[in-house]
Amino acid sequence: MPRLSSAFFVLACALVGLPTSVFAVDPCTTGVGANLTTCSPGFKCVTNMNTSLCVVDSQPSASSGGTPTGAPAPLPTVANISPQWAAAYAKAKPIVANLSNSDKASLGTGLGQLGGPCIGNTPSLKSIPGFSGFCLQDSPVGVRFVSGNSVFPAEINAAATFNRTLIRARGAAMGAEFRGKGINVALGPMMQVQLQQPATGRNWEGAGGDPYLTGEVAYEMIMGIQSQGVQACAKHFINNEQEHFRDSSSSNVDDSNTSFTPIRVQADVASVMCSYNQINGTFACENDGTINKILKGEMGFQGYVMSDWYATHSTTPASNGGLDMTMPGDEFFGSFSTYFGDNLVNAVKQGDVPQERLDDMATRILAAWYMLGQDSGYPAVNFNSWLSFLGQNVNVQGDHANIIRTIGGASAVLLKNTGNVLPLHAPKSMAIVGTGARSAILSPNECLDHSCNDGVLAVGWGSGSASFPYLTAPLDALSTRAKADGTSVSFWTLSDDLNLGPNAAKGQQVALVFITADSGEASYTVEGNAGDRNDLQAWHNGDTMVEKVASVNNNTIVVVNSVGPIIMESWIENPNVTAVIWAGLPGQEAGNALVDVLYGDVNPSGRLPFTIAKAEPDYSARVIYDGSGTVQIPYSEGLLVDYRHFDANNITPRFEFGFGLSYTTFSYSNLMITGSTSGGSRQPIIPGASLDPWLHDPVVTVSFTLTNTGSRAGTEVPQLYTSPPASAQSAPFNLKGFDAVFLGPGESKTVTFQLSRYDFSIWDVVAQRWEIVQGVTGISVGASSRDLKLKGSITN
Repeated sequence: MPRLSSAFFVLACALVGLPTSVFAVDPCTTGVGANLTTCSPGFKCVTNMNTSLCVVDSQPSASSGGTPTGAPAPLPTVANISPQWAAAYAKAKPIVANLSNSDKASLGTGLGQLGGPCIGNTPSLKSIPGFSGFCLQDSPVGVRFVSGNSVFPAEINAAATFNRTLIRARGAAMGAEFRGKGINVALGPMMQVQLQQPATGRNWEGAGGDPYLTGEVAYEMIMGIQSQGVQACAKHFINNEQEHFRDSSSSNVDDSNTSFTPIRVQADVASVMCSYNQINGTFACENDGTINKILKGEMGFQGYVMSDWYATHSTTPASNGGLDMTMPGDEFFGSFSTYFGDNLVNAVKQGDVPQERLDDMATRILAAWYMLGQDSGYPAVNFNSWLSFLGQNVNVQGDHANIIRTIGGASAVLLKNTGNVLPLHAPKSMAIVGTGARSAILSPNECLDHSCNDGVLAVGWGSGSASFPYLTAPLDALSTRAKADGTSVSFWTLSDDLNLGPNAAKGQQVALVFITADSGEASYTVEGNAGDRNDLQAWHNGDTMVEKVASVNNNTIVVVNSVGPIIMESWIENPNVTAVIWAGLPGQEAGNALVDVLYGDVNPSGRLPFTIAKAEPDYSARVIYDGSGTVQIPYSEGLLVDYRHFDANNITPRFEFGFGLSYTTFSYSNLMITGSTSGGSRQPIIPGASLDPWLHDPVVTVSFTLTNTGSRAGTEVPQLYTSPPASAQSAPFNLKGFDAVFLGPGESKTVTFQLSRYDFSIWDVVAQRWEIVQGVTGISVGASSRDLKLKGSITN
């Protein structure tokens, strides 16, 4: 009888209460070397029909105080584990208990960069029924290195919607595409608070400059992706903001700042990716403090931690430091060696890595597989990232163009609209200027990983990108609409010539100028930008182009496709610049989504997920571009990132966090605050205590009336900010709630926000837990971080 069949029989006996005494005790010495069966703590070894296996030990040895003699101490009990994780662990533990150490190590060891059809691959194991290994694949905007996929608006655009429903729908649609390709693990979402340094290259992969918004976006994305049975991977853990020196720098962060990072384990995220950098002198992927103490300890994370590609630096320190899976598996490209695999097995044999740690690694990985239901009916991989002709090229797009276009429109932020020049009403003539309006010269995928800036900018570059099935350019969409309206079109988009562009705008009723600013991963240098942007200016002389067009056309509308904030001071107050739209990186429906907003088919409701400053030095930190050895990156700004920094230092921004105009108007009234943070009992400081229901259950209700006072239907984004007592040493205003509320003309709705004790807490570095700050906390509601319409307070 095969060993696993016996294991299932024994487990079934235990579950239904049948005796298991028919099995004789055996020292479990089946096999030799890496194949030696070693039972996990809490299991004992038995034999059945000459086969040794491990089963749940319901009667631990009394001589060891509840732990079998010679076994490592059991892992500490983790509080507040979700039922989903508990059920998955119940399935995984008996299986892992019967695996050889070689198989346990294999679960967390990638096959190498080119070891399979996916960007990351783990081996199949015959010892686990139905387990064909993991396929791990980028990216946060769609499936990378395939065809038949969609390219979604970037996460920075998803954040700009401030719309949880749309964000979750984005995650679900992306999850469906990953599943359709047979991918087990989608490498996203990004969870860093990226706007610590506004020029960093991968800002567009994240959700902006606020930890609450970042956490909420990540939560909805994870819930959406995993609703399709696909494992999400939250990245990059932790304090990995800039691309320069990302693998040769140390992010020096205090305890309070580290705890400020929003890892949403409440979403039951399957995996977390650790980053390239060091944290306070220790590599992120072997950092006991951040992985074991904070992520797996304080936050009670039950999933597995994988390395970023080639971010593993050791066997024993990495394993003991909390790393569960090394990716892509080889030590360096083509090395044919790995830090895990046999090296990990030997480290366990030599006592350098406890047996318990190896069991924990394997259990976490296998439990994620079970939790997402990938053990039954999951599609096989049907593509090849490296040799596309070996794949089936399955089309997984479905009707996802609809949600892509919807998010593209909902994420457009109207920054200026003098005299209500927008929406457009069939103008007699129109000029379209700038290379950012047209399609790329060769194709939308003309550069590897989009490592060039040619044509409409709909995604940044690097591993966070994906290949477009098509890309609708604004020039094409505008030309189609103009033809239907009888509008004549003059355009110059072939180049960013500062004479030919303005010439096309002369005498036109309206001139649309398209400018861009691009960035991406450090693996590519684009127009002299090595991942991070060199500055916050528009590319291709965009600022000068705007000024020159505005000098010949008094109705100049600027469309900004950028990865984040740009400095607009040279032209933003020019009276001939009548409107500005930040369109971000809207994905494959870029042109159609923009036309929807320009013509009023969609009333703009996007809000800035970051602050646009008047000058780059106004931000709290800047990319460190020069250095040698291990470059030290100080996080001296602490919690004062993005708008929090501007507010605390009385710096006036050009456009504040949360800002965005509409084609209609809204009013706020009737603020009511009820409830209290007092009462109840909280859990002691144990692993998982940061998920204590006492901390997260809603205890305060804030409600108010929101009214559409204009003549158009539209969506308002009310935002709630808290102002803690001075003793908290926190920012003056902190986002703690938002919603996207659709209202018809004259319609009113009561909007309600629920606040938890966590929303009133700060991290106490002495007590090492979240503590409610005593005193009066201000509660403000409004349309942006600086347009606060209603104010009240609560005393804690």
